Amino acid sequence: MKKKISNGRYTNDLIPIKSITNGMIILDNNYKVTGIKIIPRNIFILDQDMQNSIIANLKNVYNIIDYEFWIIAADRPVDINLYLSQLQLLYNSITSQVKRKLIMEDINKANMFMNNNVVDTEYFLLFKEKDNDLIQKRIRTLINAFASAGLSSHQVTNDDLRMILDNFLNGGQTTNFGTVIG
Repeated sequence: MKKKISNGRYTNDLIPIKSITNGMIILDNNYKVTGIKIIPRNIFILDQDMQNSIIANLKNVYNIIDYEFWIIAADRPVDINLYLSQLQLLYNSITSQVKRKLIMEDINKANMFMNNNVVDTEYFLLFKEKDNDLIQKRIRTLINAFASAGLSSHQVTNDDLRMILDNFLNGGQTTNFGTVIG
């Protein structure tokens, strides 16, 4: 009986990523995917004139972009374990029943958030480019343009990019693979 040889490929062979470094995904074709993380702002609590101004400024931001880009909204799990620990320590050290009751309400609310898998939605604008100088120019231009629209932003980090990939490739589950030496 002949042994059947599989010519199948591993899933990671189909993903053209060499590495993630310096806030960039380096692809097999030497293109780099990078961009900015935009800090969300609830404009609906502002007066109507301010809302209109921010929306008009955002239109201007998107109109200055003359290259292919992607806007990504990604959910990141919220970890409030440290906060819960600090609340528990505070609760244990307070003797006032009124303060203890308020702290316990906060603890219960935090536990409710943890039990309901609360996530924080983060927003990114990514683009693909080979030239490092052009990448840095685009990032500076985007940060300044979003600032003029009243939004803070900064270059994506390696962790941001890994989280985005985890969201799209692993259904939001974080992977913690170690290095395999063969």
